Amino acid sequence: MGKVDYIDFQGRSAVFVILRDLVNARIIFYGSYIRFFEIAETELFRSVGMPYGKVFDELDIWLPRVHLECDFHRASQLDDLLAVSVYVGKIGRTSLRLNFEVRRKTEDGTIEKDLMATAHFVLVATNRIDLKPVPIPEALRNALAPYTE
Repeated sequence: MGKVDYIDFQGRSAVFVILRDLVNARIIFYGSYIRFFEIAETELFRSVGMPYGKVFDELDIWLPRVHLECDFHRASQLDDLLAVSVYVGKIGRTSLRLNFEVRRKTEDGTIEKDLMATAHFVLVATNRIDLKPVPIPEALRNALAPYTE
C-alpha cells in the first residue's frame, strides 16, 4: 500500500499553518484540518491519473462525502509545517474510505513520528442526475488500488 504526497506523490502533502488557521491561543482552529485533508485528497486523485474533472466528466459520477471523522492528538501552532498522508482504507461496492494522518515536518525535512491528527472520509459514488449510489467505476478502483490498505 502506498500513500500519496502532493509534493512528491509518495505519501505526504505539506501545508503551513497560517494566521487564518488559528484561534486566539495561537493553536490551530481544528476545522482548518478539513481543508488540509481536501488538498491531500485532491492530490491523491490527481496523482493516480484521476483528477476530479476526469472522474466527474468521463466516469460520469459525483463523489460526495457522507462521513467525516477526525481525532486530534496534539495541537498545531503558527508556522508549523504539517505533512498530511492519505491512503485508501477500503473500496466497497459504492463507497470508498480515505484515511489521513497528520504529522509535523521539521525545518530539516524530517517528519516526526508522533501524530498530530488522524481522520477518515467516506465518499459515495453517485449518478449525477439524482445522486443515487452507483458502483465505483472499475477504472477508478484500479487507479486507487496501489494506495489501498
